[in-house]
Amino acid sequence: MTSTHTEPVPPALDSIELQAVIDEIAADARRRREAGGGRPDRALALAREHRLGAVRLPRELGGAGYNLREFFALAVRLAQADPDVPHILRIHWGTVEEALRTRETERSRQWLRWIREGKIFAGAQSELSGQPGVYSYDTLLTAEDDHFRLNGRKFYSTGSIYADYLRIGANDEAGQQVSVVVPGDREGVLHVDDWDGIGQRETGSGTTVLDDVLVHADEIGEFRLLPGPGRPRSPLVHLLLHAIAAGILRALTEDTATLLRERTRSYSWGNAELARNDPQLLAVVGSLSSTAFVVEAAVLAAADALDAATSHVWQHGVPDDGLELAASLQTAQVKVAVEKIALSAAAEAFDAGGASWTRASAGLDRHWRNLRTLFSHNPTVYKARVVGDVVVNDAELPSVGFF
Repeated sequence: MTSTHTEPVPPALDSIELQAVIDEIAADARRRREAGGGRPDRALALAREHRLGAVRLPRELGGAGYNLREFFALAVRLAQADPDVPHILRIHWGTVEEALRTRETERSRQWLRWIREGKIFAGAQSELSGQPGVYSYDTLLTAEDDHFRLNGRKFYSTGSIYADYLRIGANDEAGQQVSVVVPGDREGVLHVDDWDGIGQRETGSGTTVLDDVLVHADEIGEFRLLPGPGRPRSPLVHLLLHAIAAGILRALTEDTATLLRERTRSYSWGNAELARNDPQLLAVVGSLSSTAFVVEAAVLAAADALDAATSHVWQHGVPDDGLELAASLQTAQVKVAVEKIALSAAAEAFDAGGASWTRASAGLDRHWRNLRTLFSHNPTVYKARVVGDVVVNDAELPSVGFF
């Protein structure tokens, strides 16, 4: 792309403006919890206004020029404020990376224009009838005169109810996989808000119905979920889940510290008159804080490996197999390493309080539920087996989008 964009870029990572945006997202999340739930529409309006979805774009393309460490640090901060928000944006940010890698194509140039304007992408790929990692769909794209029609039913379509554009995987009439991008409000697209997970409840991760949706020829593109020769892997969307977990652990530490600080009752057989001075209870919070630090540090270390692989593609136009392997392997290792300590931390937080901390008004249970939901993506037992096979047998990573 040769043109430049001179509008104000998104705020810098440590700017006062960005902190104010994150604080407002956190305040909105608190208001919605106190009201019994609700969609993060205000948070997403802020994301559009301040173009948080464009922070990875180079400055000459109208972005903030964040490297991947800066980007993942931002994702952690957003997750601390409201873990639903970066989860909703997860496929959008994956789309940004793809558009930047293929920016010489007209399709990616159009995506980059939309991203620069603050538009949000989401995905509708998975089907409950399909096997994960196979990438063959019941959703069908059929030709009709000079255009096409799309029919099918998707699930786990995270963020789709909030998105400006949907990325949809389908089979064409020849049985080949294709990728379709259409506006989220096009006639025939029905968003069913039926996600009933125990956590990440407002991510819009339920059903998307496609009923005879009009598709133009220039809205159909190559199916790119599978890594292969000359095509980089895409562990970014998986590492994002653990950046969200790191943000949740930050929030868990903050909530536990606040509850302990404000607690006026303590046990007669405890170690101090005030709970905030009890060394055993302080040790609980110290352990939580340490777990949050370790998880975030692991995420940022893997982000550095991913940045090295991505930078090579940007500079040379082709992926480096060694760098790609390192980034994907480290992302898998992060998942395997942090799950147990994070879930244990979310349970052990209750050790610093009494029965009153189990009240719904305290809200501590949400952290475990959100973590459990995130970690259920791409089951850890399989990731651990694959990591072991690589270490022991120098095995290849599976050639699927989950690695």
